[in-house]
Amino acid sequence: MTSTQRYFIQLSYDGTNYHGWQTQPNAVAVQEVLDKALSTVLREPIETLGCGRTDTGVHAKDFFAHFSPKPPEEGAFDEAGLKNLVRSLNSVLPHDIAIKNILPVHAGAHARFDATLRSYQYHIHFNKDPFKHGYSWLLRDVPDLKLMNEAARIIMEYTDFSCFSKSNTQTKTNNCKISRAEWVREDDGIVFHISADRFLRNMVRAIVGTLIMVGRKEIQPEAVRDIIESKNRSNAGASVPACALYLTEVKYPYL
Repeated sequence: MTSTQRYFIQLSYDGTNYHGWQTQPNAVAVQEVLDKALSTVLREPIETLGCGRTDTGVHAKDFFAHFSPKPPEEGAFDEAGLKNLVRSLNSVLPHDIAIKNILPVHAGAHARFDATLRSYQYHIHFNKDPFKHGYSWLLRDVPDLKLMNEAARIIMEYTDFSCFSKSNTQTKTNNCKISRAEWVREDDGIVFHISADRFLRNMVRAIVGTLIMVGRKEIQPEAVRDIIESKNRSNAGASVPACALYLTEVKYPYL
């Protein structure tokens, strides 16, 4: 094994207590906690790189990061060794971060740039429920699902989503290819499913906020065209609460 061997770590986390994924000064992030656990268990400085950012309070049911350790002792990173590493990490990590798997990948594999699909869900419920507080958004009135899905189909016709992006980001392009955008009834609520090759910062929460405006009949579905074509964030709906948003799937061509 060479020093360039790389591993993908698959994890999930409850984002309630974290300022998103990415390490930042003066705030606790998931990446910081994970890097510390890896460094402790492997007894060497480890820095991970994640498949993307999640905003403060957003959850991840499926998240990937990569890391490249020094060449380990023989057998340390074989199949049994990786399973032991998963157990060791879970024993030192807090209850709200869980390691699901660690996978060997080729030396050039990149958790962020190699991802071909990302999927999110946004959960809304309509009756007060203490077990959904902090994990779903409580709305008093049920919006018109048919109108929201009509508007969601319009969104899928476009690729430039500047109107749904946080301002002053450092992305080179605001183009994304959305392959699914759909509201689904579920138990006491509704869930928005959206999949794309990439997402802009705050994009899903801004889309949901705009679609809720349609569902409340504050704007017509066709008005979404004007919002998107304006490329102006101030024309779109307000960002909905982060606590109801989940990253649910990340796909790679080699996994």
